[in-house]
Amino acid sequence: MNVYLLVFLRIISIMSLLLFMVLLVMGKRPIGELPVFDFLTIVVIGAVVGADIADPSIKHLPTAFAIVVLALLQKIISTLSIKSKRVKKLINFEPTIVAVGGELHYKNIKKIDYTVDEILMLLREKDIFDLNRVGYAIIEQNGNLSVLRKSQEEPLTPKQMNIYTPESSLHTTVISEGKLQRNNLNSTTFTEEYIQAGIKEKGYKSIEEVFFASIDRNGLMNISGYVEKEVVIS
Repeated sequence: MNVYLLVFLRIISIMSLLLFMVLLVMGKRPIGELPVFDFLTIVVIGAVVGADIADPSIKHLPTAFAIVVLALLQKIISTLSIKSKRVKKLINFEPTIVAVGGELHYKNIKKIDYTVDEILMLLREKDIFDLNRVGYAIIEQNGNLSVLRKSQEEPLTPKQMNIYTPESSLHTTVISEGKLQRNNLNSTTFTEEYIQAGIKEKGYKSIEEVFFASIDRNGLMNISGYVEKEVVIS
């Protein structure tokens, strides 16, 4: 068989199997939220697949077998980690407190091999530029930072201020790229005439001039045209 055809057929077959097995390992979790063992499984599977595709001399069926075994091993380990805390501690990092009451926890930061600059960067990504606002900061198993602000630093909610606000609702797309989405519109209580009136109120002459429009159950529309409005930053 022609070597290029062989590589092509291997890519088709192995990628189909890989997709199925990766979904088995990851579920709906993004790669950034995978536990350590799951991430290592993905890396090893990727290395095995890469070698199989790049080198036609490698036998194909043992590669497929290796992928299946790795995925099943991960599933077994994952099940055991759910049932046993001891197993979970062996294969996953434990959440680590890195700041308490506005002060960094030196020993814990060093234990997980983070630097102060890395912790401060993660805090800034949470819109926290002042350590005094932090009640607790925790590095999770996947390396993400969770923060509990001090109670006096938490923003007030309308409920705390005894202010009534209407319930928000999902928006339904009614216009997409200049075309009325009739099926979506029929799932609402609004008519095409109502949509036409809404876009004319915003200065559009026809549906064809609207790039995107959506509507919520209260009749509030969000409309975007093909020509963006000029924004001036002073």
